[in-house]
Amino acid sequence: MLKIDKLNYAYPDGHQAIRDINLTIEEGESIALVGANGAGKSSLFKLIVGVSEIKEGSIMVDELAVEKKTLKDIRRRVGMVFQNPDDQLFMTKVYDDIAFGPRNELLDEHVVEERVVNAMEQLGIIHLRDRMPHRLSGGEKRVIAIASVLAMDPRVILFDEPTSFLDPQARRNVINTLDSLKMTKIIATHDLDMALDICDRVIILHHGSVFADGSVKDILLDEALLSQCHLELPLCMQKPRIR
Repeated sequence: MLKIDKLNYAYPDGHQAIRDINLTIEEGESIALVGANGAGKSSLFKLIVGVSEIKEGSIMVDELAVEKKTLKDIRRRVGMVFQNPDDQLFMTKVYDDIAFGPRNELLDEHVVEERVVNAMEQLGIIHLRDRMPHRLSGGEKRVIAIASVLAMDPRVILFDEPTSFLDPQARRNVINTLDSLKMTKIIATHDLDMALDICDRVIILHHGSVFADGSVKDILLDEALLSQCHLELPLCMQKPRIR
């Protein structure tokens, strides 16, 4: 459903962010996109959703090419949850934040209501319906941001560091939320323990290229492979240090 072919991308300053990436992602896969800072994860996401313009190579979503004239249709099919939910939430009530996307599609209000309620019920946040987003915890904001994307009924959701800056309980709540979603998920993350828990495939980016692509256990339990990309084993797999 998502096919990336011979994709290259350089920023205006000449920095080559993406180097000859070829990937095929099937419907329903849960994929961890990992790599050190600067590996190209965010750059790849921006290309998939059309924030950055593709100049070399191609990205296809359900046989639809990502390009300027198709962006409206692409963004109906591919949603993105930002690393900082404050970049995504800007209304005075939770309901209105979740309703923003469907309303922007000029859907009838009863359809908007159905989309919003379904998203809130699926994520167990109906009790937050009339709350002010800026008064909520970081974990609650993350889940509301996810609901705002779910309300658009996408086939693919991209998550940018969904567990960063959360306390342990909020992190676990977000992980459980991600695990409950059955559509295709691509999760850019440094949280390799989360990836081990809920993903079935791992793609490592290194200097803008695909360095490794395989099952979670084959990739995340290979200490030598991870070390080559400046990554470590998931914490749950590391031997405790004796002081």
